[in-house]
Amino acid sequence: MSESLNQWKLPLYKIYTDEEDIQSITKIIKRGSKWAIGPEIEEFENKLRDYVGTDYCITLNSGTSALHATFLAYGISSGDEVIVPSFSFIATANSTRFVNATPKFADIENKTHGLDPSLIKNKINSSTKAVVPMDYGGVSCDILKIKDVAKDNNLLLIEDAAEGLGASVHGKKVGSLSDSAIFSFCGNKVLTTGEGGAVVTNSKEIYEKIKLIRSHGRVDGKNYFDNPNSSEYQGVGYNWRMSTMVASLGISQLSKLDKLIKLRQDNAQYVTQRISKNEEIEPPYVPEGFSHIYQMYSIKLPDQKIRDSLHQFLLKNKIFCKIYFEPIHKTPFYSKNLNIDSNSLSVTENVSSRILTLPMYPNMTIEEKVYLVDTVNSFFENNKNYNP
Repeated sequence: MSESLNQWKLPLYKIYTDEEDIQSITKIIKRGSKWAIGPEIEEFENKLRDYVGTDYCITLNSGTSALHATFLAYGISSGDEVIVPSFSFIATANSTRFVNATPKFADIENKTHGLDPSLIKNKINSSTKAVVPMDYGGVSCDILKIKDVAKDNNLLLIEDAAEGLGASVHGKKVGSLSDSAIFSFCGNKVLTTGEGGAVVTNSKEIYEKIKLIRSHGRVDGKNYFDNPNSSEYQGVGYNWRMSTMVASLGISQLSKLDKLIKLRQDNAQYVTQRISKNEEIEPPYVPEGFSHIYQMYSIKLPDQKIRDSLHQFLLKNKIFCKIYFEPIHKTPFYSKNLNIDSNSLSVTENVSSRILTLPMYPNMTIEEKVYLVDTVNSFFENNKNYNP
């Protein structure tokens, strides 16, 4: 185990691996060819497409590249505005800047921590091109109502589902209800390949455009590295391809995704049942008809003082916990370069000041769960002045 893991009795996450994962990588290495643009890439895309329930899937080297490529494919550019949450990983907003568009921050609702559908219309003007909701921590935003708003206002709905692969809304998988959606496979995700991402869509046009964008604008009728002839380049593109080894690992991880989700759900249920006796704690919320995959396990506390005190207490007890997320609009770049009305983001700021993400991973041992629960409970037992 690495030194960074050893310093924590409980890390924030651990990656679940088995012999199948090891063999998936070993097979590609031993093959000695097609480490790039190998057949496993298309196989992973097809399996992921079928799992989500869309017509198309295309893999890339990260979730950020996936969102960037999607904006490019839809022609979002200078002069366009994109409605995004400030309560998200910063790539959600940064991707709009990559294409010279402007992020328009809208507030979230207090349950799933996704964009509040009732407030989106207040941000719409003649320059608005798309709405980009984010699925926080493994549960969908209020995607059906957001979809209605987008449709009524002729806006693109591009879902940042980086944290939501495997979650569902009334039986429909996250990613299947938007015009396009992106996933991330970086190290802390439920399905992880270390780094990696994907776009799912029902649009053949967008799928074909992203294929060009991810690989130098090149049309590949045949594997580039197996083609002795010149290639056709139809436009400017990037080198955003996923490697074959990563895709092979993705296939292996996808084959046990539902198992990993069930383990997370069981662990989350165990923790929730045992820390909810503390009235100060608001555990993760799951709307009726929604499933939560617990990519993160985030609780809310009554105020920032209690949150910060608990945060420091857990760190001192060698339990890694973290604030996900600080508002994007308060980071130096965005606060300096955009005219942002913080009053319109009051829920974002309130949630961000009270939220704390605790350790959660599929292979948590009973000893680890007990230690987490006992430590959280002891904080409140020893701080009776925090009781409401």
